[in-house]
Order: sequence, then C-alpha cells, then structure tokens
Amino acid sequence: MDVSRLYFPALMNVFLISCFFLLGVSSSYAEDDDKPVQVLRIFAEPGSIVLSAKTQALSGLQTMKLKPIRHQAEFTAYGIVVNLQPLMELRRRYLLVLTEQRSAMAKFKQAEQNIKRQQDLYREGATSTRNLQIQQAQWQADKSLVDAGGLQGKAIVDEALFFWGKKLTDLALSTDSDRLNAFLTGQKTLLHITLPVNKQLTNSIQNIEVEAAGNRSAATKAELISAALHIDNATQGESYFFQTKGEHLRTGMRVAAWIPEQAENQSGVVIPKSALIWHLDQAFVYVQISPEHFHRRTIDLLSATTDGYFVSNGLDAGELLVITGAQMLLSEELKGQIPNEDD
Repeated sequence: MDVSRLYFPALMNVFLISCFFLLGVSSSYAEDDDKPVQVLRIFAEPGSIVLSAKTQALSGLQTMKLKPIRHQAEFTAYGIVVNLQPLMELRRRYLLVLTEQRSAMAKFKQAEQNIKRQQDLYREGATSTRNLQIQQAQWQADKSLVDAGGLQGKAIVDEALFFWGKKLTDLALSTDSDRLNAFLTGQKTLLHITLPVNKQLTNSIQNIEVEAAGNRSAATKAELISAALHIDNATQGESYFFQTKGEHLRTGMRVAAWIPEQAENQSGVVIPKSALIWHLDQAFVYVQISPEHFHRRTIDLLSATTDGYFVSNGLDAGELLVITGAQMLLSEELKGQIPNEDD
C-alpha cells in the first residue's frame, strides 16, 4: 500500500491553509448582490490592499493617469489692501497748489507787462518814479507767489516720492484723472505685499498670485507696480506695491500671495486634492499597480497649485493615481491591522 497517496491530500490542505494565514488574507462577503462581494487585505505587504473589480465599481473608486509637468516653485507672502486716502489727499493738495500757481502765474505775467509799460513811460517822462516803484513792488509780490507755489508743489511731490515711490507718485499726481479712475471706481486695487525676511523678488517677476482667504486655487493675478521704500517693522522683509482686480477685495483686507522662487522649474506631477489623504500628520496617496492591487505612497513634499498639489518625488508620470476612494482604501487597510477577536 502506497502511504504517500493517503497523506498527500492531507498535507496539501495543511500547506494551503498555512499559506492562507501567512498572507494574512481575510474575506468579507456581502449578504446580497448590491454590496461589495470581496475585500482582500494583504498584511504581509504593509501599505497594500487588493480589491476586486466589482468592489471597485460598487465603491465608486476612480483613478487618473499622472502626466509630467514643469513646475515653478513658490513661496508664500502676505500683504494688505492699501487705503488710498493718504495718496488721494496728496493729489488734492497738489492739484490745489497747481490751480493757485496758475492763477499766480497769470497775475505775474500781467505784472511783467505792466512794469514794462511803466518803464517805457518813465523813460519818456510820462509817469512818475512813484508809479514805477509801485509797479515794481507788485511785480515782486506776484513773482513771490509764483515761487511759493512752485516750492509747495515740489514739497508735495517729495513727500509722495518718500512714502509711495516714483511710479505711484506719477500716477497719483498726474493731471490726467483717467489714470486713477480704475482705482477710484474699485476696478483695480492697490496691494502692499511684504516678503519673508530671507526672500527676494527677482527682476524677471512681474506677476504674482493673490487671494484674500488663502485659497491658492482661487488666486488671481497681481501686477507689479514698484518696490516700496519702507519695510514692515514686524517682519523686516522687502515689500512691493502690486495692482490687481478689485473684485471681492476691500481696503484693509489681509491677502496671501504666492511668489515664484528664484530656482529653476522642477519636474513632477500634479495631483488633485481629492487624491491626498492624511493619517497621523502624514500625507498619503494610493497608486494602482495592477487591476486589483493598490499601494499606499507617502508624500513628503508638496506645493499647492491652482489644480491641486505639485509633487516632485514619490510619484512618476504614467502611474494610475486613485482620485476618488483613497479614504476608503485607507480605512480598509487600517481595519486589517485590528486583531480578530477569534484569533
């Protein structure tokens, strides 16, 4: 009698049961056809989980193929919507001085004509020395008014230059009111952005992204006007004036700004926000490595973009990223780490 024929089936059963438990495979079956049929958790490979195609479909799991992109690294700065009242007050004073100076200049030109006529009459003996002296005094008084107006105007210009810089001074003190209409009507807003103390704005940067609520995906473009001549005593960083569309921005609002770094563009991928999950203060995503096999990846570095997050390492272009259902995968994986009461 061949003893091996009797014991071989039994040995095979023992081997298969041992493999089953070594792989740590646990199955959960649905009570009806409307629920997932089977979920397989592979404990021998941490961070992995296997889901049947039917389970994936019923749970609404979705993936996307990652595409390579070039990304400009950014840093965050903060600023405020500037109150234009002080600048408008300088404009009011300046225009008033200009009006007074034009009036004084007109009187001075008349005085010049009068004194010339008095001098001609005096040479011909047709007027007295007294009349000539009176006209000379009037000429001097009118000239003093013109000079005083010029000094007052220059003082206002110097004050504007000191606090606001040349470009904003030229804008505010221009006699062409159309240049200011966009700011006065709220179509444009003036921003004062202060950089972190160790950051700088490169000469090539003319535009940044800003948003009042700190939402990078909702940020709008702001255009550089000029460097500010004074720093914020609290932060000690360089500061700049920008202009942007005035929608939803009001005087005094704090705004966040995203500014390109000086470094070159980086290679990587962009992932949607729905793909990112957090556990124990660590960011993760799930990648589909086969039709039913998913693997959890740790994301150490990410940068917010308008479309989600830029990731420079840990993910490769062409991989299938789970964009809907990642939280469900993590929950199933964590369930597998809970000891069975029957064990």
